[in-house]
Amino acid sequence: MRNTLKKPVSEKCFIRTLCFLWAVLLLVSSLQADDPATVKSEPQDGNDRYSYSLQDHDPNGIGKFYLGREIARVMGYQGAPWLERRTREQEERLSLLPKALKLKPGMAVADIGAGSGVISVILAEHVSPDGKVYAVDVQQEMLDLLDQKMKKQGVENIHPVLGTQKSPGLKPESIDLAIMVDVYHEFEFPYEMMREISKALKPKGRVVLVEYRKEDPAVPIKLVHKMSEAQAKKEVARPELNLKWKETIGILPRQHILVFEKTAEK
Repeated sequence: MRNTLKKPVSEKCFIRTLCFLWAVLLLVSSLQADDPATVKSEPQDGNDRYSYSLQDHDPNGIGKFYLGREIARVMGYQGAPWLERRTREQEERLSLLPKALKLKPGMAVADIGAGSGVISVILAEHVSPDGKVYAVDVQQEMLDLLDQKMKKQGVENIHPVLGTQKSPGLKPESIDLAIMVDVYHEFEFPYEMMREISKALKPKGRVVLVEYRKEDPAVPIKLVHKMSEAQAKKEVARPELNLKWKETIGILPRQHILVFEKTAEK
């Protein structure tokens, strides 16, 4: 009698197989829900600030988009020799920056994304003797290279600062000017970073973006590492950041010099 109540072995196997397939289906569905390639936006403060696409994007970008622009991959400290290349001054004429920006002795300047310190050294000379340059970077390896250079050259008014992806780590209202040379387009969190940079500026302080001109196809730089003037204004001159576009200086052969000024908080 007990044997007649038992289900046949084949039926038991069939039921187990169905259960297994159902469990696999649930697992795959949950993984797809968490897959970054399927996530369209990242809610922040109630806003869909960033969007993502890991299937249709520039191979030199990170698949993360801000106001229609894909964010570029960060150059690692291994790329320091490219920053230090002998032909850079001839190609980019970055030594013209201090005069164009009217740097003066005694100013406090932040070189955001300082890398190995090429720009920091140029700035430091023009704010001496009493001025300071805060060389900010998110890679300690870059700051170590910068520190070695400062000691070798005897430069004493450059101060390394280890920042984060969302903050330069500077005190509020402590900076006269913050400059980013070929850096802004690599910020993983551009909105959050600019918000913190704005807070670090003194009243009427300036933010300067030096970016390869996207409008010029002759500039020999990968597309995702370029920025148009219109895009830069769209991102940086947002009212809540308290930054207003002031001027665009066109003296460099490859880059825009985009200047924004801090406004009174609303």
